[in-house]
Amino acid sequence: MSGYKIVMVRHGESEWNEKNLFCGWFDANLSSKGEQEAVSAGIALKNAGYKFDVAYTSVLTRAQKTLQAILEQIGQTDLPVVKTWRLNERHYGGLTGLNKAETAAKYGDEQVAIWRRSFDIPPPPMEADHPYYETIVKDPRYADSLTPEQFPKFESLKLTIERTLPFWNETIVPQIKAGKQILIAAHGNSLRGIVKHLDQLSDEQIMLLNLPTGIPFVYTLDENLKPIKSLEFLGDPETVKKAMEAVAAQGKAK
Repeated sequence: MSGYKIVMVRHGESEWNEKNLFCGWFDANLSSKGEQEAVSAGIALKNAGYKFDVAYTSVLTRAQKTLQAILEQIGQTDLPVVKTWRLNERHYGGLTGLNKAETAAKYGDEQVAIWRRSFDIPPPPMEADHPYYETIVKDPRYADSLTPEQFPKFESLKLTIERTLPFWNETIVPQIKAGKQILIAAHGNSLRGIVKHLDQLSDEQIMLLNLPTGIPFVYTLDENLKPIKSLEFLGDPETVKKAMEAVAAQGKAK
């Protein structure tokens, strides 16, 4: 058996990525670079001969537009697409909208690294007086799936995984086992949660993983959904390396 294959991609650069802002659940659009990254991701998948049966994405525009651009490139714009908040980016709480480098300069690189990359230490909460509180909490996309009491004020990676993995196990895994070809277009932290789960990475190991924007990666899984091959990026190694380094540098003071 050659194994099941599943393809994942972090959305292309967003306008808030470009400005080096903590984005989280704010619905930032793709930047012009991000739009091109999404097209390039589609071209890479087309050149590799990929076709899919179903796609999964978050409710956020940057992931959905990335997926749309990919589907256009591979000629599958009619593909069934499932959208869920469970694949959203991690909720950055009170940090949402702040510049990462300026925040690092104020609080120190180490503290920002903890907020960005620690496994179970969340950022400060988003309170009702936060400038983006109303925009996010009252977004109609969450009206039928999250009560005000369930709505997060912040998330650590641990909390992100706790709402992403049930969707993975209950919805995506049965599709993989049914032999469906699956594409997931999501976010750095929701995808890091899936990677941590598949590769059984430690809390410390996942802190060091920086997923680049707009470069698809493939997992080949055995019949027990254990990785035969992990994190095979559809891009030349030097481009992938530089993209990962760029992500890692975002949270450091200039």
